[in-house]
Amino acid sequence: MLDSLLQALQFSPDNLPLKLQVAKLYLQQGDFVNAELHLIQIIDLSPRHIDAKFELANCFYKQNKIPAAEVLLEEITQNSSNIPHLELLCYCQIDQKHFAEAQETYQQILEIEPSYTNESFDTSLKVMPSQQSESFVDQDGLSFLKKPNSSFDQVGGMEEVKKEISLKIIKPLEHKDLYKAYGKKIGGGILLYGPPGCGKTLMARATAGEIKANFISVGINDILDMWIGSSERNLHEIFETARKNTPCVIFIDEIDALGANRTDMNKTAGRTVINQFLAELDGLDADNDGILILGATNAPWYLDPAFRRPGRFDRIIFVAPPDDEAKAAIFRIHLANKPTEVIDYLALAKAAKEFSGADIQAVIDKAIEVKLEASFKDGIPKPLTTKDFLKAIKKTKPSTKEWFGSAKNYALYANDSGLYDEILTYLKIKK
Repeated sequence: MLDSLLQALQFSPDNLPLKLQVAKLYLQQGDFVNAELHLIQIIDLSPRHIDAKFELANCFYKQNKIPAAEVLLEEITQNSSNIPHLELLCYCQIDQKHFAEAQETYQQILEIEPSYTNESFDTSLKVMPSQQSESFVDQDGLSFLKKPNSSFDQVGGMEEVKKEISLKIIKPLEHKDLYKAYGKKIGGGILLYGPPGCGKTLMARATAGEIKANFISVGINDILDMWIGSSERNLHEIFETARKNTPCVIFIDEIDALGANRTDMNKTAGRTVINQFLAELDGLDADNDGILILGATNAPWYLDPAFRRPGRFDRIIFVAPPDDEAKAAIFRIHLANKPTEVIDYLALAKAAKEFSGADIQAVIDKAIEVKLEASFKDGIPKPLTTKDFLKAIKKTKPSTKEWFGSAKNYALYANDSGLYDEILTYLKIKK
């Protein structure tokens, strides 16, 4: 049959139904190269040929070109959807572990055909409602509530950040009547941004420890869930727990992944999570008094502008790499109770140019490893010296350079509101 159709195609090369039938036969035989060739020719002749695009997506999928197949299927299903198109799209999304999108596609299939069943989809996507809160609740109550023992004394430098946090929650707790007289609430939102490893997470824990508050540290994996509606429910549960346990600090790391700009999103699932987050920040159906929400991000430019509205994250603080005084303090804190000679902390701070707190920790670890090797011979700890750390600093590259390369572009060319002026000041581009 294929030979006959190919002969007929020679006399009618632009016959699209004939060419499509040839492509399908090639697909059945597993000849994906020729199938792809004929399907692309059809689309060149008729760019809106849905059947050809679907068969081409099928051809891509069978060749394990999953992203290419997904792009075609998303285009097809934007205007008209049927079960075979959506089904193949769902397989593509599952194969790439895009579970939220796959669940949304599966829901579309069920809306078209409520009796539709697919054991593979059920196994990959369904999460029973009873499992939703296991990561948050145990028999004795919420297990992710903690009271850290750390304090500001254990955080080197960052005086401006400490001052802002103090005004937001520490002073209000110490002077409740004064704040009440002015109608000021305790808590609010503070967004910490800057290069990785500069103490954003450490500062959040120290804040909770400073005020003896409950502390909820939330990662993106604790919130986002493949099952539609679960992410919103998880968010609500976190805030409800904080409201019942005030004063409470909620710390959300990598908040840009949760609050990405809605204009950049194609999927409604992502938008509904952001809308739920904004509603929780506003406390529309509840009182957020006594709750401090600390968000940390390395990429504030990806955050939805709605988060920066007054009453939400109305304090946005640049957490710069530590200055010399702060670096010296970080060395002192990390070297406390370790065997050392007299250390020239200022010399170390000056040598560790552009180093973050995490970089300094790496330097100390390297120096300790060298001393450990020397101590193995007789089992006696050898004291760490300034020279040991200077050698380790030479072997360590500052991790902040790459971040400032990207941040500088945003600060120069996407800074109409002046949000990133502190970056320019730090880089000595602007006073």
